[in-house]
Amino acid sequence: MIRVSMEVREGAALSRTTVQAESIREAVSITRRRYPGRDVRVKFPIDADDFFIEGPAEGNARTRLLMVASVE
Repeated sequence: MIRVSMEVREGAALSRTTVQAESIREAVSITRRRYPGRDVRVKFPIDADDFFIEGPAEGNARTRLLMVASVE
């Protein structure tokens, strides 16, 4: 499992979310399904200390959307 930060943009509004998944591609897919029609990007640089995590995501054996925080 990995953990990556994502940016979600709709017009001028920018939100950030952290996603746990099996791959970066899957993390992007999860975020796009959660926020359809919005611009979704992986936030770089990826934090090497937090990238790899042990075991499956809580609440779902494969994936979990961790948090959403609005940024003005």
